[in-house]
Amino acid sequence: MAFKTDIEIAREANKKPIQEIGSKLGIPTEHLLPYGHDKAKVSQDFIKSLAGKPDGKLVLVTAINPTPAGEGKTTTTVGLGDGLNRIGKKAVICIREASLGPNFGMKGGAAGGGMAQVVPMEEMNLHFTGDFHAITSAHNLLSAMIDNHIYWGNTLGIDERRVVWRRVMDMNDRALRDIVVSLGGVSNGFPRQTGFDITVASEVMAILCLSNDLEDLQRRLGDIVVAYTREKKPIYCRDIKADGAMTVLLKDAMQPNLVQTLENNPAFVHGGPFANIAHGCNSVIATKTALKLGEYVVTEAGFGADLGAEKFFDIKCRKAGLKPSAAVIVATVRAMKMNGGVAKADLGTENVDAVKKGCPNLGRHISNVKGFGVPVVVAINHFYSDTDAEVQAVKDYVAAQGAEAILCKHWAQGSAGIEDLAKKVVQLAESGAANFSPLYPDEMPLFQKIETIAKRIYHADEVLADKSIRDQLKTWEAAGYGHLPICMAKTQYSFTTDPNLRGAPTGHSVPVREVRLSAGAGFIVVICGEIMTMPGLPKVPSAEVIRLNDQGFVEGLF
Repeated sequence: MAFKTDIEIAREANKKPIQEIGSKLGIPTEHLLPYGHDKAKVSQDFIKSLAGKPDGKLVLVTAINPTPAGEGKTTTTVGLGDGLNRIGKKAVICIREASLGPNFGMKGGAAGGGMAQVVPMEEMNLHFTGDFHAITSAHNLLSAMIDNHIYWGNTLGIDERRVVWRRVMDMNDRALRDIVVSLGGVSNGFPRQTGFDITVASEVMAILCLSNDLEDLQRRLGDIVVAYTREKKPIYCRDIKADGAMTVLLKDAMQPNLVQTLENNPAFVHGGPFANIAHGCNSVIATKTALKLGEYVVTEAGFGADLGAEKFFDIKCRKAGLKPSAAVIVATVRAMKMNGGVAKADLGTENVDAVKKGCPNLGRHISNVKGFGVPVVVAINHFYSDTDAEVQAVKDYVAAQGAEAILCKHWAQGSAGIEDLAKKVVQLAESGAANFSPLYPDEMPLFQKIETIAKRIYHADEVLADKSIRDQLKTWEAAGYGHLPICMAKTQYSFTTDPNLRGAPTGHSVPVREVRLSAGAGFIVVICGEIMTMPGLPKVPSAEVIRLNDQGFVEGLF
């Protein structure tokens, strides 16, 4: 069966001028800063003028653990936004921006798929409005100023062995994970070991996504701990005097980007922290702005609910004072079969027993999300190879978990294929059933917070951490950082730290390899297992097939 590719569908979109999309939300033309005809930034002045307006209802779209079979979380987020508009609700979509690294690696884009996409697809998956470049530049300006301060006398007494601020770039490049800088003699500075992370793992990215306005942004940038003295006294970004210039570089990037779906509904695409190594949510400023402009805001959290949803609830909602009204967990029959032990090549063959065997992964995500006091519905993202018996098996399993699973055909049919889910979301959101609360209180000790996530969300027996890691956490508590939430950096493919362990495993341990203080963002990053903060390219990267065709169109993006 031949289907058009996502990029072919996006290229045929009947886009409306971005001013027309803005007018749907009541944004005056003078407060839209256009980037071409089909995308624009929304001015800070307009956002500030919304402060007194009531908020709409917030709906989170999350998913099971990702598999090579595909789940379609962004596609469902976009489809649900279109579906809510179709049934007469004023809905706004909020998603993250795409990182160049995965686009040219193996993950693909971040604009949805099929008939449920946000456009312009090519620009969104490439440079878009330059936000990631601004974040990269601001981050590396601070890196340069740290080394420059050391070179010109080091009046702050920075211990060169204890510079914790690395460099970043928005590309997968394993060669840069661990490097030595300042080789080549006296004029190049003092050699030291450092490395690169990918831009979406930068604390600057997290700060931009959690800041309420430019003043908050500069304060948080100033709070970044960049190094320590020999006496282990922290050195902050504001001590280096970089926070002002960094804010200047981020001034435009701080403004949310407005684009549209294939059905000409408004979507904010802003910010892009990874969910496995960062907090995995779009920006607070975009979400809060959307809540002032729409009756419903549909947003997503990256990867499975064990990562993205947990961080959405425990970091973003906690810090921004957000209270979600409902959550959608995306699953596919194909993914259930993979969790049930079926190889990718055999997914097209009906196997109801494998579906049933794989459903416990979905069941655990349902119970986890319910544990935050948020009502849940499951979206079965339809594939043409799904059989009625397989779909019914998922529906029956979910019903036994006290929730409902709804078959969604938005990929093929757009909003017409997701009306049932839209109606169910409205029912849940307006029922008043939501009683949201984070997983743990601010005052809980840091290591206990890590244990709470590992035991309650991952269903682990224990957390393994060396004395040096436990002592570091106690040091941060003594320094006044004990109230911060935890940002777990863990594989997205499993509830465990082993990416090959699918399903709903129990009896495992969570090894903590490293902890990092993100004082500006306002969380502690806990690196578990073999997770990398700078990914590498696969053996055959997507970049090998990305090109311009004879008509000048981009080919190979997906």
